[in-house]
Amino acid sequence: MPLESWGRYPKANQAAVPVHWRSDPLPRVHGSLLPFGQGRSYGDCCLNDGGTLLTTGRLDRLIELDADRGLLRCEAGARLGEILAFLLPRGFFLPVVPGTQIVSVGGAVANDIHGKNHFRAGTFGRHVARLELLRSTGERAICSPEENADLFAATVGGLGLTGLITWAELRLRPVQGPFIDGETVPFRSLEEFFALDADSSQRFEYTVAWVDPRPRGLRGLYFRGDHSSRAGKIEARATPTSFPIDLPGFAVSGPTVAAFDVLYYARGRVRAGKRLWRYAPFFFPLDGVGRWNRVYGKRGFLQFQCVVRDEAAVGDLLDRAFASGLRTSLGVLKTFGDVPSPGMLSFPRPGATLSLDFPNRGAETFALVEALEAIVREAGGAIYPAKDARMSPATFAAGYPRLAGFERFVDPAFSSSLWRRVRAA
Repeated sequence: MPLESWGRYPKANQAAVPVHWRSDPLPRVHGSLLPFGQGRSYGDCCLNDGGTLLTTGRLDRLIELDADRGLLRCEAGARLGEILAFLLPRGFFLPVVPGTQIVSVGGAVANDIHGKNHFRAGTFGRHVARLELLRSTGERAICSPEENADLFAATVGGLGLTGLITWAELRLRPVQGPFIDGETVPFRSLEEFFALDADSSQRFEYTVAWVDPRPRGLRGLYFRGDHSSRAGKIEARATPTSFPIDLPGFAVSGPTVAAFDVLYYARGRVRAGKRLWRYAPFFFPLDGVGRWNRVYGKRGFLQFQCVVRDEAAVGDLLDRAFASGLRTSLGVLKTFGDVPSPGMLSFPRPGATLSLDFPNRGAETFALVEALEAIVREAGGAIYPAKDARMSPATFAAGYPRLAGFERFVDPAFSSSLWRRVRAA
């Protein structure tokens, strides 16, 4: 398996050194270091072109569960899927999960991931009680909101640039079982989405929408749900069948994407209403197919994810995307709440967050992403570094006003392709 980001763009030439034990010192290498978990970031924040990646896949042990206090201590390479499989039979769930369970704890902290319940639970970093950070000086710092608080704030959402997280202690959420009481609601306009979302966020813990940009508007499916009180057996986690080949670049074209969107929306309308979900299909629908990024071929794809406060800006982004002629192969829309994150560079903030996937068509796709970036910058929004491959230094600085303070905590031996790009003079 090549060490690449999930979007498969850009490419990078880098060495890799596995981390086996949390007690090991950092290796001595030529050039810079960067931790690498599962490579589920979409752009270049997990790449270190010309440097070395510290792969944490073997640093995956669960250390201690304190059921009375609802705390789990685990190594940074532990994956969320394995943690959930361990926790659910014991009546616990992670308080925040992203759209895939194939994410390491270290990556979840470094990108301060968010989930479908941000408006209630905030980011993943809010539920980290403490962590150990190994710096290039050999120092091992225990960081928490109370101890080494500034270094903790820099490490949460710090893109792996402050050192190597060796372990983290997580606060857990009690649940009754593996089910979600869910509901699917079709909608046919942006105005309808925001009305539906305002109501749903008051009554449900989890909300998210799939959207299909259309001429003069959009249509979509709104998903909402809560943990069910129904108990049930935890199914054994089957390894998903991986997509077997890299498809040719023309496979994800306008007509094929349009046909998929029609079928997906029609299926959603037929299945609209309430139903009982198992947790994995509700939270991680794309994990059912391994290596689904191969659908886009070797050139990969770009995901554009932003957050803007102005509802009109969401409409502008959707209109610009549709007018480009590049059909988005996946569109997701949800809203963030005002629960603050502890991280200096955390992405979530009040507003609507829109994610759009585009096949990599080179200059054509780059021009569209730059146009969308300009809309976000004009609206005073921000772009998510974990999903970014093209953001300019000016947009990064405008979207992250605590950047200057964060830079004081960057370990001088650590860097990334993204960091060098967005901090270019």
